[in-house]
Amino acid sequence: LGEATTKKKPQQAMDSKEFRRRGTEMVEYICNYLETLEERRVTPSVEPGYLRHLLPGEAPENPEPWEKIMQDVESKIMPGVTHWQHPRFHAYFPSGNSFPSILGDMLSDGIGCIG
Repeated sequence: LGEATTKKKPQQAMDSKEFRRRGTEMVEYICNYLETLEERRVTPSVEPGYLRHLLPGEAPENPEPWEKIMQDVESKIMPGVTHWQHPRFHAYFPSGNSFPSILGDMLSDGIGCIG
């Protein structure tokens, strides 16, 4: 068969210890977001395509620190979001979101089954 090849195991971006820590932080972020939602604009005040100029032209070669990613979410992504859960959002239809549904999504994503 020729030379034996060994495949290098891909490096995980996050181990279970960090996942627990970041998961706790994410739950806190979501709770804070929902508790202070009324302080945000309902709809964005940005122009279409605004994000293109805020993101690098190419994906990073190496992972960025989690804190930097979450800073980017808040400073770059959130200004362009329509907040469907906002108490003054009355367009189209209300989005059904609740803490139990978020937990259900976490469980479904964690199991990762299709169907």
